[in-house]
Amino acid sequence: MSLRVLVVDDAPAVAQLHGRFVAAHPQCELVGTAASGPDAVAAIRSLEPDLVLLDVHLPGFSGIEALRAVRADAAVRQPEVVAVTAARDVDTVRDARLMGVRHYIVKPFTAHDLHQRIDDVLAERGAAASGGTLDQTRIDAVMRPSARRSLPKGLTRETLDLVHDALRRLGGGTAADLAAELGLSRVSCRRYLEHLADEGAARRTMDYATAGRPSTRYVV
Repeated sequence: MSLRVLVVDDAPAVAQLHGRFVAAHPQCELVGTAASGPDAVAAIRSLEPDLVLLDVHLPGFSGIEALRAVRADAAVRQPEVVAVTAARDVDTVRDARLMGVRHYIVKPFTAHDLHQRIDDVLAERGAAASGGTLDQTRIDAVMRPSARRSLPKGLTRETLDLVHDALRRLGGGTAADLAAELGLSRVSCRRYLEHLADEGAARRTMDYATAGRPSTRYVV
């Protein structure tokens, strides 16, 4: 699964930086940029992105107003939105939430910060695309960002990010593969990998190439 991403920001240097962040994620494709509220609406209508990185303070009208126009148009293919803004006031955060924004990241931020939000979106889309009836875990993955949920006892966010990044870098692997890559115990890696799979951020497959019993392989 990959995401077609539109970057909306009125500062050219910032838009370029965020575009580089997007291009550095292996499951993202930068499809365009927009620098004003009206341009953002037009770009969403014409490019039909999967994900929009949306600034709030824009010329013409705000990012919130742009999103309101998009949400009101039944003919528009509705994108996921990550608000990327310096706005911290309660009204803006609340309005973004009411417009269906589940991810809100305050400037300035790093590529790693953005990639965590993108991974959340991918996990949510993966859970939603699984089809059929969803259990509570899958419903939670669709309804709220995994980055906001507490981790099971004994797991840390920092190590989870390391395991997820290594899994993506290796193109998949077993608990033993990740243990060798990161210098962690196999049992610890398996716990993190199982958590990623439960959250929809990774998939379990069976590896029959190993000697003896087949092992569980995880892929993103």
